[in-house]
Amino acid sequence: MKKTRKNVREAALDILESIQKNQAYSNLLLNTTIKKNEIPSKDIGLLTEIVYGTLQRKMTLEFYLQPFINKGKKMEVWVHILLQMTLYQMVYLDRIPDHAAINEAVEIAKKRGHKGISGLVNAVLRTILRQGLPAFSEIPDEIERLAIETSHPRWLVKRWVEQLGIEDAKKMCEINLTAPMQTARVNTTKISVAECLSLLTEEGFFVEASEVIPEGIKVLKGNVAHSSAFEKGMLTIQDESSMIVAYALDVDKPYSVLDACAAPGGKSTHIAEKMNKEGKVLSIDLHEHKVKLIKQNADRLDLPSIETKVMDSRKLDSTLEKESFDRILLDAPCSGFGVMRRKPDMKYTKTEADVDRLQKIQLDLLASVSPLLKKGGLLVYSTCTIDKAENEEVVEKFLADNSQFERDVNLAERLPTELKQYTDGNELQVLPQYFGSDGFYIAALRKKV
Repeated sequence: MKKTRKNVREAALDILESIQKNQAYSNLLLNTTIKKNEIPSKDIGLLTEIVYGTLQRKMTLEFYLQPFINKGKKMEVWVHILLQMTLYQMVYLDRIPDHAAINEAVEIAKKRGHKGISGLVNAVLRTILRQGLPAFSEIPDEIERLAIETSHPRWLVKRWVEQLGIEDAKKMCEINLTAPMQTARVNTTKISVAECLSLLTEEGFFVEASEVIPEGIKVLKGNVAHSSAFEKGMLTIQDESSMIVAYALDVDKPYSVLDACAAPGGKSTHIAEKMNKEGKVLSIDLHEHKVKLIKQNADRLDLPSIETKVMDSRKLDSTLEKESFDRILLDAPCSGFGVMRRKPDMKYTKTEADVDRLQKIQLDLLASVSPLLKKGGLLVYSTCTIDKAENEEVVEKFLADNSQFERDVNLAERLPTELKQYTDGNELQVLPQYFGSDGFYIAALRKKV
């Protein structure tokens, strides 16, 4: 049987339809679709742009489409998505002429549907072209306007405005619509930052040193996961915000360290590197396949001081020896509101109930790991979210119930210079707009002697 491959826009439509109907993961679907349809490398960028762009702007595109769709007439899901992704190309992609985007959409509608559907698609898109898009200024409510303009759920925007103020909430919503930059961390037990930058440049990558983290690098062009430096364990792909944790943990000596929710191991390996392979890092995660990832990373980076275990960190207090670790990192499961640029589909599926549920898990984890810390030791609590219920409130509640712990107000002294300005006592909240990294929260707590 002759194999039928789909072109870029047909493939994009399939991916977006599957995400909407089955809550499939966009990144996994993208990879399998590229392979299945043998999408040429020159077209992968466009496919990625259409899929992520349409997802990122879903609510805005819906606002644009609504005046032109007959609300009384039922429309199939794929037709609606086809209109959204075509409108995305017309509004946001300069390189694609409107008539080309519309013609492609009409051809797909003919192929997947019938003449009536292709006529409808053609009519809706050409009417938008003639009449223009509705203006956001038509939305009187400020929260609603920001939600539609930046395509975030209204409840989330309202929450962020209440917690951060309108200016920071607006900046964060806007930066969530942009693509994140790839950053990496040099394994300084093997190579210096300057030498690694030189190696990568020789391989054809466009890279430069991070302005925030001394061992961090920014990748301006290319994917360094495909470099020989990566293969030889000279670097790890990691966001700059995640690299702050090892600094907060103050691991300048060969300590005994517990990383309680460690997968995929980026922070564990950083800690092991900062201790120059001495001491011990026990890296724990709930899922076996994720623990294998930690082990693979540790082996690739040649860090034998990392030991891995599959365990439920909510039960560690009954299985590990009390007061046996000098340092404990709890990078807790969270809503992930700080990494929405990487997972645009996430913003439409999370609810306020998720945040409440997560806070209980976070407190349970803290209750389980805190007895394992030695007196005078440091406990660092971190998340990749910006929500106060999962960050400041969790720390407040933990301290209220655990008088043997206190805030470690020396956090700023341990951090790279550029980060000190974002520190408040024992806490650090990074918003994505500060230096283009993920949103991240860190709190340092010390067990009293």
